[in-house]
Amino acid sequence: MDMQVPKLVFSFLKRLEKNNNRDWFNDNKSEFKTIEKEIKLVYNQVFENLNKHDDIDKLKLFRIYRDVRFSKNKLPYKTHFGGSFHRTKPKLRGGYYLHIQPNNESFIATGFWEPVKEDLYRIRKEFEMDDSEIRTILANKTFNSVWGNAFVGDEVKTAPKGFSKEHQAIDLIKKKQYIFIKKFSDNDVLNTNFLSEVDVAFQAVRPFFDYMSDVLTTDLNGVSLID
Repeated sequence: MDMQVPKLVFSFLKRLEKNNNRDWFNDNKSEFKTIEKEIKLVYNQVFENLNKHDDIDKLKLFRIYRDVRFSKNKLPYKTHFGGSFHRTKPKLRGGYYLHIQPNNESFIATGFWEPVKEDLYRIRKEFEMDDSEIRTILANKTFNSVWGNAFVGDEVKTAPKGFSKEHQAIDLIKKKQYIFIKKFSDNDVLNTNFLSEVDVAFQAVRPFFDYMSDVLTTDLNGVSLID
């Protein structure tokens, strides 16, 4: 049976949002440590669930402390928990992310957040040559009932260098990120079946990952780039 996200996670984060300073945090450090243990169990459950149908080699749970060195926002603590799950490279590409935040700000995300320059170019060239397969995946009922039928994320204004802005797949080519996001309310997150819902959603993205992994492990002629 899947575990449940404890209510105390949200109550602590809400209080932290109102008292985002080191003195308050230090006074409540023991409570934070208790909550951190609970959250680690939640993310480990997601990791275990994913590995029943995928190959995940790494879970990264991000720290609560903010890096304020280059930020105008000098608040020292995040008011959410976040963790990413990395598929085993080089054969498998893509990753999953779970974000837990009160006030109906929780979400899961999947796809390619910051593809390296070579991968981004390879993806764009694939869409330039043939956009039919990716559009079939996006149009699939099971897929878009969970993730919608379009990527979210940053894109260039017209067309990347070397690509025509008149191309039929320019809506795909001009993307700089290939991401899908699904949002959850606080009630959703605290529900007993939340982690099961997360896993079902992550399973639904598999055809996209299978396709993109194939693209990113072959050259433009379809020859494998890995042993």
